[in-house]
Amino acid sequence: MTKATDIFLKSVETATQRIDYRVPIKFGGRVVTDVVLLDVAVDIEMRDGRRARGYGSMPMGNAWAWPTQSSSGDQTLAAMIQLGERLAIDASDYSEAGHPLEITHDLAADYQAAADRVIVDLGLGEPMPRLAQLVAASPLEAAIHDAFGVALQQNSYNVLGETYANRDLASYLTDEFAGEYLDRYTLREPKTKMPLYHLVGALDALTEAELSNPVHDGLPETLGQWILADGLTHLKIKLAGDDLAWDVQRVVGVERVAEEAQRRRGCQQWSYSLDFNEKCASVEYVLEFLRRLQEESPTALTRVQYIEQPTHRDLRANPENRMHEAAKIKPVVIDESLVDLESLLLAREQGYSGVALKACKGHTEALLMGAAAQKYQLFLCVQDLTCIGRSFLHSASVAARIPTVAAIEGNGRQYCPAGNRGWDERFPGMFQITDGTVQTSELNGPGLGY
Repeated sequence: MTKATDIFLKSVETATQRIDYRVPIKFGGRVVTDVVLLDVAVDIEMRDGRRARGYGSMPMGNAWAWPTQSSSGDQTLAAMIQLGERLAIDASDYSEAGHPLEITHDLAADYQAAADRVIVDLGLGEPMPRLAQLVAASPLEAAIHDAFGVALQQNSYNVLGETYANRDLASYLTDEFAGEYLDRYTLREPKTKMPLYHLVGALDALTEAELSNPVHDGLPETLGQWILADGLTHLKIKLAGDDLAWDVQRVVGVERVAEEAQRRRGCQQWSYSLDFNEKCASVEYVLEFLRRLQEESPTALTRVQYIEQPTHRDLRANPENRMHEAAKIKPVVIDESLVDLESLLLAREQGYSGVALKACKGHTEALLMGAAAQKYQLFLCVQDLTCIGRSFLHSASVAARIPTVAAIEGNGRQYCPAGNRGWDERFPGMFQITDGTVQTSELNGPGLGY
């Protein structure tokens, strides 16, 4: 079956830019001080002759997507960039026509082979993880979806149904989805506004007494200052995962500072998410952490909305890390583990009760996993990769169009505000925070909304 709106990829262009962080961020024992963006532009032509250009952008977050002791950070970053550039060339040679879902699904079948060629070219002694492949490919996927919407002068989330797509969801997921399309699992209008999850990094000062190296750039520099300046109601707390006493006291400390700041604001309700970045040796660590937090600060525990990926991302190699008991207390979501439907189904078996979607894993992947999570009644959240500028708007658009996502993570304004310059003038409600929310209603234009 073909449609007049099927598209051909006519040309693909790539560029990179490096931007320094305002302050470093630490997660999973790693410290990051800058970002390299891979930007992609795609020209498309429909069967009926309409043409358009779409854009995608994403941080090449190698420290997160490819943690390794075998290669240097410079080597893994270079490999991911080279893969993204190689995939752009491959896409330029793709001669079939179809809906963006179909085209990106076909292109994804060649990610592994292209990554293997990059590894050989660069002489690296280890394969590129699937997660790193997805990150490298994500700006290309975004640009294809964006161009399709622009050509139709419609928002990309409104051209996912049977009118435009040639294949139903069973083609990508399971027979349970026969006859269903993504319009069933996405919204026709974005949510008007959404709470923003502010990151409390392991290096971040909670109080002025902890502020050893102030930046003096006019932005808040402590957690209390950020809460008061931006009216924050959602805080994501980075934890060590291998230091139980520190982890408990970190949350207790956040609760103490938040309570004082929120009292000054007259706010009585706020929420936390907890991110161990896979560092917990076992689920017993998580259970003991929750037990101790209940003893130390039961109020803080009640504010926890969900827990992110506490143990190793390789679920198959660590089957003993089952989350059933922890998930009875709070939703436990997979993040680094989620790379395809198989990993989602395995996580369900192992007791995970939710999934974290990320635009950096690919727009098509985010939409499909969002549909599967809704079908299986899993808790859903959307997180970013310290996304800035276009990539943050892309991530926010995903959160705004998936019904059961309640909040969005966005820490680029904290760590890399330079990457938002210009964008903050075009989308002021997405970057100028006063009541703890972002105005996702602004993301309603043609294409992906940016």
